[in-house]
Formats: sequence, C-alpha cells, structure tokens
Amino acid sequence: MSLASKPTAATDPAGPTGQLCDWLAGFSLDHAPASARERAKALTLDGIGCAIVGAQLPWSRTAVEIVRRFEGAGDRSIVGWGATTSAPAAALLNGTFIQGFELDDYHPLGPLHSASIVLPALWAAAEDKGRKVSGRQFVEAALAGYEVGPRVGMALHGAQMLSRGWHSGSVFGTHAAAAAVGKLMRLDAARFEDALGLAGTQSAGLMAAQYEAMCKRMHHGFSARNGLYAAVLAEGGYTGIKRVFERPYGGFLSTFGEGHDPDASQITSGLGQRWEVERIVIKPYAAMGGIHSPLDALFDVAAQRPLRPHEIARIECDVSHAVYHHGWWVPERPLTPIGAQMNIGYALSVAAIDGAAMVRQFSPARIDADDVWALLPKVEVRHDPAFDVGGMLKRGQTRVAVTFTDGQRIVADRNSSRVIEKPQDTAGVAAKFRDLTDGLIDAPRQRAIEEMTLGLEDLPDIRELMALLAPPVRAAFE
Repeated sequence: MSLASKPTAATDPAGPTGQLCDWLAGFSLDHAPASARERAKALTLDGIGCAIVGAQLPWSRTAVEIVRRFEGAGDRSIVGWGATTSAPAAALLNGTFIQGFELDDYHPLGPLHSASIVLPALWAAAEDKGRKVSGRQFVEAALAGYEVGPRVGMALHGAQMLSRGWHSGSVFGTHAAAAAVGKLMRLDAARFEDALGLAGTQSAGLMAAQYEAMCKRMHHGFSARNGLYAAVLAEGGYTGIKRVFERPYGGFLSTFGEGHDPDASQITSGLGQRWEVERIVIKPYAAMGGIHSPLDALFDVAAQRPLRPHEIARIECDVSHAVYHHGWWVPERPLTPIGAQMNIGYALSVAAIDGAAMVRQFSPARIDADDVWALLPKVEVRHDPAFDVGGMLKRGQTRVAVTFTDGQRIVADRNSSRVIEKPQDTAGVAAKFRDLTDGLIDAPRQRAIEEMTLGLEDLPDIRELMALLAPPVRAAFE
C-alpha cells in the first residue's frame, strides 16, 4: 500500500490514544491562550540557560567526546560547543546539557523535565536543511510537547514511578518529544498514532542512576533522541504500536503501570482547556524537585533565626514516600555532584551553611568541604506516611525542624515548594537566565538570546536563535 493511500485517522478515535492524536493533528498556536504561549517561551528560555550551564560541565565534555567520535560531525548544532554532530546525537547531547545540573524545570504531578526533552528534539529537527521553521511554528510544536509529557506522567500517577525505581521523566518523556517533532512535521492523526507507539516502545530509565552514574544526566537526552526518531520514522511511513496507551497486553500503561491502576483518562482530561505548561515549575535550586520543599522549609526556619552551623544540634526532615525513596540514603564521602543534588541531607547541610543551593553549592570542591561533612551527620530524614495521603498534589508536603544547641527548636511545615504555590513569572525566569549565564557568555549575546526567545513568535527562522546558542560557552566550574 502506498503512503498516499494510508489512513489519516487514528485506529480508535474515541480511545485515549486516538483522542490525543486528533488533538495534536488539529492543534494550532491560536488555540492556546496568551498565558500558555508566554509560559512556553519562558520555559524555553529557562531550558536554554540550563543548556549553557550544562554544556561544558566535566561529564558533558566526556559525553561530547565519546558521542562525536562515534556519530561523526554531522550538521546539527551542539549548544555551547561551536561544533555539530548528527541529528539524533545532537538531541541526545543537548538534552544531556539541559538536565546536566538539576537546574531545569519539572512538572509536580507528572514529574519530568520538559525542556530537556522537547527543545533538543525540536532543535535537531528544525535544523534539517530541507525545512525552514519559524519561531511561531517552534512555539506551537514546543507547546504540543509541553502538554503531552505531563499528561502521560499523570496517567501513571506521577511520582509513584519514582517510588518504584523508574526515572519517571525518561519513561514518559519520549511521548513529549515525539509529539513536539510530530507537530513540527505536520503529522496527521494516523502518523501521530505511529509516533506515539514508537515513542512508547523506547521508554526507559532506572533511578539507581542517581547515586554515582553519569548516565542520569543523559536520561532525558535519550528520550529526546528516541522521540525524535519516533516522529521521523512515523513521518516516513514506519508504523508503531496502535492504541499504545490502552493495549491490555504490552501497552504503555498496562506495562509500566502494572499493578498500580493507571488512569488513561488523565491523558486527555481537560485537553485544550487546562494547560499543563502553566503548571510546569521553574527551579530556584540546583537540586532535584523533591528537595525544593525541604529547602524552602529550611529557609523558613532561617527567617526566624539565623542558621549558624556551630549552633545547630540537629536537623530533622519528614517527607513523603516518593521523596524519601528518591532523595534519601546515608551519603558517604566522596559524594558525586549527581549524588549531592539528589540527597536531601547534603542539600540541607550546604544550604544551612551557605544560605543558598545553586551551582556553587554543588560543585565538586564545595561537596568535598569539611564544614558540610561536619554538619551532615546531624541531619535525620524520615518518611511520614501522613504525607502520602491526598493524591499527587500532597506528595510535596514536608516538615523541617532545627534544634539549636541552646535547646530552641523551630519547626517549619510546607504543603509544597514555594514555586508550586506561586510560580515565577516571565521576569523571574529571565532573571534566573541572566544569573545562570553571567560569566559563561558575553552580555550582548546574553541579551540577544533572551530577547529573541521571549519574542519567538515574531522570529522568521529558528536558525537565527540556533546561531546564538551554538558558539562555545565558558565552563561553569572545572
């Protein structure tokens, strides 16, 4: 059968896969409210800032050297390197950069790091010599990806995946990348069904990578690459799993959600009315999302009494099951940066001393400092089953208590992190971008990237932005 004679509709338009495919095929940027479009551009700017920080980190350099040696030079940009490689490799590496230092966004209910999946896949697709992509088309495609990823995550009950040992974002991130690139390629509903099926069969990611492995940094890059491949294969007529979300045997939800009652309705609930991009959180700390609420609670204590390490007798932290299993083990020296950024005890210790939890606090030299390791044994992290009750929105609950050597004990309770309760606006995201990239790129380039990204809908060709992202950047630390 020729490609021209193939069906254009999903096999079951009434099912969750078919409904999503129909929406993706018909979605236009005009359908999204201004608030969703603005958030998509702010999220894109944040992802770019994270990529600039991540581009020249030690583990990123190792990845680039290995991948370029294997994949070759190619013609797709590697952010911050002044070099190119193949499209799949560029998606892999640029995703690795954005997720390279735990600075990037996350969705609190369907936890994944959207920019590290969507942007690299789109950048790689948009630089195809046979395709000209306007900024408006780019935002439209990015919005499609930003909407799909969290919805698939919520269908698997979000953070439950972390409790079970899956790296949640890399499991459902493939669908986000496939949806974004598929929209850029103007796939019809039938081809979207193939793309989502091809994406689902490439989903993976083990959370044990958080302790010492470099590969945790690369997980979302894998998803960006795999989703890119899914859309490209579907566009070319290579078929994927039909009705991938509802298949009872070997389907995406039935397999990854086995024994955990997945909820397929979450994939299309409020689709086109409730915009998940507006619930994606921009991180204020260089640590995994589950540690943000404990850090906020610690700083709530600090607002009542200055935290001086020699005056601290004990720090107690109670969290939900998902956060406990994702973020607590007794750390041992030497601790890798990835381990430090995942560990509640380290994050609270360094934040209590420095009053901050950003790039410098998770550099190798700071991680190995004696003052942090003197305070770390005074931190006790516990699982409070009461914090598991109430669904996905309640899993960010935390309690931090600091007992001082004079006997005073100050307790701070939080229902969630500060940026979930009051998300940063575009001005706040831009300020974070400037703070992250100061010293890594020069001021004119920094201003041009910010202005072009926040004005993406008026950009004639996305290659203009890529020309600003591609040249070398300085290292955040050596």
